[in-house]
Amino acid sequence: MIDFKQYKDLSAIVWEARYYSYSYLEERIEFWEKRITNILGGEIVALESDFTPETVALLFALIKRKAIIVPLDISQSENNAHKLKIAQAELLIRVGKNESIEFHELDTPGEKNRLFKIISDRGIPGLILFTSGSSGEPKAALHDFSKLLKKFETKRKALRTINFLLFDHWGGLNTLFHVLSNGGTVVFLENRNPDYVCELIENYKVELLPASPTFLNMLLLSKAYKRKSLQSLKIISYGAEPMPENLLRTLNELFPDIAFHQTYGLIELGVMRSKSQSNGSLLVKIGGEGFNTRVVEGILQIKSDSAMLGYLNAPSPFTEDGWFITGDSVEENGEYLKILGRKSEIINVGGEKVFPQEVENVIIELPFIQDVLVYGESNPLTGKIVCAKIKYESTETHSDIVKQIKIYCRSKLASFKVPVKIIKSETDLNNNRFKKTRING
Repeated sequence: MIDFKQYKDLSAIVWEARYYSYSYLEERIEFWEKRITNILGGEIVALESDFTPETVALLFALIKRKAIIVPLDISQSENNAHKLKIAQAELLIRVGKNESIEFHELDTPGEKNRLFKIISDRGIPGLILFTSGSSGEPKAALHDFSKLLKKFETKRKALRTINFLLFDHWGGLNTLFHVLSNGGTVVFLENRNPDYVCELIENYKVELLPASPTFLNMLLLSKAYKRKSLQSLKIISYGAEPMPENLLRTLNELFPDIAFHQTYGLIELGVMRSKSQSNGSLLVKIGGEGFNTRVVEGILQIKSDSAMLGYLNAPSPFTEDGWFITGDSVEENGEYLKILGRKSEIINVGGEKVFPQEVENVIIELPFIQDVLVYGESNPLTGKIVCAKIKYESTETHSDIVKQIKIYCRSKLASFKVPVKIIKSETDLNNNRFKKTRING
């Protein structure tokens, strides 16, 4: 557990235009420790909130009580009831607006999942994290929290950091623990609007912005970076989804003095140390202490000391020898990897693999294309064909546009990757990673 006494009156948190010191945070942790003595080790406690000073104090107090903690995003409150049932939560603590605190006892009928006994027997805190559930019911990953926290015992440099990722996401928690374990200052957000984020960067001289490619694209489209000074920024780290090459290239042109670092982490394993080959490269070296990687039939597998104990509501994703099958297709380049996308996204054209992002990266380079979404459709001869929906701005006919796209794709891609069917869309394609980002205009 982090010893806050060593940092005393240094600023730990910025929230709602106020600074909160490490001494203040330590006092609030002690307050909650005394208040929640009725919570026993191994009790499953859901903490529904966003990042606030009181939430952080409660989180650390629950860790000290050796509870099994279920962080939930309060903005998704209407969707959390199902997660509470999956997690078999016994208590819900809700931290609302103005840090109002509510405690709700929950009914948990039925026998507890056998994995919970491992946490109780070890006498350590637990953590339950949920996958996004984009392809079905969210999976609940149960962790030995002490193993996830162990890496923060190694001292590292902490930059003044915006905690961009969400409270129920390990990326957000990882940022919090990294900054506080090293005596840094973490800036909490009230929203993720590009203008607001840029305002915080300017006002609090933020040095590190962890963000998703979708947000970085929104940042460029909004031109918020022109209205506020981002001179304090030293690093922008990106992860949580694939980074389009076109977007990374544009970001490097706009912000030549900022280092761009690709990160890699999974709900099931935690966040790994990573190193981009260069500022503008999508090649990344991942692993570090406590992690081993291998590639089997083009799919990344990872073995980790901090891997989850298992899913509460799904079969084990581990191989017999303990490797986690990530589902991420990768290309190897010496020590570095290029993450191509999820295996489930692959379009199988007559036995050949096509990754939608690779085709999207090519099409978006055309000057008249504003947005693109590549997908597969069934075909009796090849199994699947590559299709594309496009939004564009041009006075030329659609047939001429299609012809240009196909000619350009053939010059850059293997023939089986060239879209067979290209449809015009008048609206945005809900594929924010690939909206056109322009430097000028």
